[in-house]
Amino acid sequence: MSSDTRDRLLQGTIDALRTQGIAGVSARTIAAAAGVNQALVFYHFGSVDELLAAAAMWSTEQQVAAYREPFERVRSLRELQKVGRELHTRESAAGNVTVLGQMLAGAQTNPAFAAATRDALALWTVEIERVLARVLADSPLGEVADVPGLARAVAASFIGMELLAAVDPEGDKAAFRALDQLGALLEYLDDLGPASRAAARRAVRTAVRRSVRA
Repeated sequence: MSSDTRDRLLQGTIDALRTQGIAGVSARTIAAAAGVNQALVFYHFGSVDELLAAAAMWSTEQQVAAYREPFERVRSLRELQKVGRELHTRESAAGNVTVLGQMLAGAQTNPAFAAATRDALALWTVEIERVLARVLADSPLGEVADVPGLARAVAASFIGMELLAAVDPEGDKAAFRALDQLGALLEYLDDLGPASRAAARRAVRTAVRRSVRA
């Protein structure tokens, strides 16, 4: 498979999603965006669905790679929020939030594309989980937090805020302010003395048990 042709088709698929929406994506629109003959879609990928799945993973891999180093430098939830804000701004400006929205829309009715979109988004979750495991290691929350589940919740919240920004910019800003307040609270917990930290751990464990029973 020609690497150049493959990359052009993958990028053409992302461009078609961005400009045509999932309903307008076809071998013809992808080929037009890529500047190639539409027969190459089937020659290299077999079907439009398979190309969509490959493009979702390819695009997300590139985005995650661009943020891997900033993620590795994160040492607090505040810093994670800062990286999240930067990611939010850059991805919106690049039109990638539009692509994400179309991927999620397509996933609602196409099980194969849903699986591909899930696997692509999981790349973000893996990076976030690594950050949270490091950041929460010495926190009162570290002993009781379900880090994999929390990573999924954080990823889902950022996805939601990215989509929200397009229709409710003020609501998006309010959501980020709320996260800032949560980050400040967790930093306060981290600064407590040993006795207070122990009390905080007990309180968190009690709250978790109550939520599980509820």
